[in-house]
Amino acid sequence: MINIICGVDVSKARLDACIEPGAIFASFDNDAAGIAELATFCRQHQAGLVVMEATGGYERLAFLSLWEAGMPCGMTNPRSVRRYAEAMGVLEKTDRIDASIIARFAHAKHLQPTPAPTPAQQRLKALVARLRQVTDDLTVQKQRRASLLDNVEILASLDEVIALLKRQSRTLEGEIASMIDDDPLWAQLTEAWRSVKGVAGRTVARLMADVPEIGIYSNKAVAKLVGLAPLADDSGKRKGKRSIRGGRASVRSILFLVARIAAKYDKSLAAFRDRLLAAGKPKMVVRIALAHKLLVRLNAKARDARAQYANAT
Repeated sequence: MINIICGVDVSKARLDACIEPGAIFASFDNDAAGIAELATFCRQHQAGLVVMEATGGYERLAFLSLWEAGMPCGMTNPRSVRRYAEAMGVLEKTDRIDASIIARFAHAKHLQPTPAPTPAQQRLKALVARLRQVTDDLTVQKQRRASLLDNVEILASLDEVIALLKRQSRTLEGEIASMIDDDPLWAQLTEAWRSVKGVAGRTVARLMADVPEIGIYSNKAVAKLVGLAPLADDSGKRKGKRSIRGGRASVRSILFLVARIAAKYDKSLAAFRDRLLAAGKPKMVVRIALAHKLLVRLNAKARDARAQYANAT
């Protein structure tokens, strides 16, 4: 068990830190020099773990740099920390208070270090995220073009942007495919997943980039991670309606689409979908259940592929 934890509240410019137990506070710049000072501060107070919230990117430099400096780091969900604070009766919110609450929450949850991604994993995630942005931008530009009829000047401008986005999309797809082909484990995972009809290259890339835990976690754990695990809502004799909440929305959205396509080719998925519909289940429930079943299947294939890769090496 880790006894001394440093909670860090991250903003664009500052890193506010609190060592618990002891409520020892310090503040640092969110840059290379400030992060080095934070690492020294943690060592001076014998902190065994640094915990910070996922804040949409501002935490990335500190997280990776602290790991490189030999300081174990963990990530946690801001919503969970906020609810813990409210449960503890802490309704005030300042940077110092937030840093203390993060450390206390980490103690209460017995949080463990979150492994740092490899450079290859970081690059793949960045490429996949950029490809998703380009794809979304391309869709918007095509919709704008479709709404125009005879404005030649604007059409030419839109066509130029669309051509650029298409070139970028092809380049990104090529870079992603090359990365996956060059990595023996990723190549083996790709072969396993592509054996499921309907699973294409973009789905493979999204899974590898956004769910690196697939094939390592149990079916239940990976379903909860993605946000496809129905959560119980029971109390006494009351059996509440199960629902999904949280998780990694980018992966969930693509699994909804791919599961529908895969059911066209896979008789077992189609039969599963038809049974649920015949039982009167709402379409959204069926959609979630089908995506969940596909994720479980992909997780099993990834687990087998990882085992084969480990035995081969």
